[in-house]
Amino acid sequence: MSSPLRIAVLASGRGSNFAALLAARERGELSADFVLLASDKPDAAALQLARMAGVPTLLLEPHDYAERRDYDAALFERIAASKPDVLVLAGFMRIIDGDALKPWVGRMINIHPSLLPKYRGLHTHRRALKAGDTEHGASVHYVTAELDGGPVIAQTVLPIEAGDDENTLATKLLPLEHQLLAAVVSLIADDRLALTDNGIAFDSEPLRKPLRWHDGKLTR
Repeated sequence: MSSPLRIAVLASGRGSNFAALLAARERGELSADFVLLASDKPDAAALQLARMAGVPTLLLEPHDYAERRDYDAALFERIAASKPDVLVLAGFMRIIDGDALKPWVGRMINIHPSLLPKYRGLHTHRRALKAGDTEHGASVHYVTAELDGGPVIAQTVLPIEAGDDENTLATKLLPLEHQLLAAVVSLIADDRLALTDNGIAFDSEPLRKPLRWHDGKLTR
């Protein structure tokens, strides 16, 4: 893009993935303007992180709305007012109403801690261990109305070692999540990714399978 990518971020918790995006920009690896950090939780550390970084914030609490769809409509109306090019769900722990997200399909991505399509939803580390998997990982995907079911852009893979538990897996995976998300957002900022009617296009070519983060770079 000729100008920095305008990014709005949605987060419910500590904001570590948001922090990773800020750090990537500071390192010169991401051409971006963060136009909004929105949260549904008043105690989300991501809000304070955004304020410290000079990023506009929005707190909108679900209990102020009678229906989920009313909340989502209000949230996305306010997000639209910030005129982002892309929305990044970075630990946003809500299922979004399909009507609210429909205008954003192709412009909204999510980071999920599993090798999708495995383990959509919660408790992904626990489920991978219970299944006896030998590897785990994280995925960045386009958001659609199907929970964690949108087209997968890229993944990072982590071997599961003897003695691993939920905490060790989460601890080892988190820095890889940060690297993966920043790399994907950088591709979007450089106009190298798009969601088309025929699926994901990467460098104007169909992406037949998710990109892989390995040795500090994304590869086919």
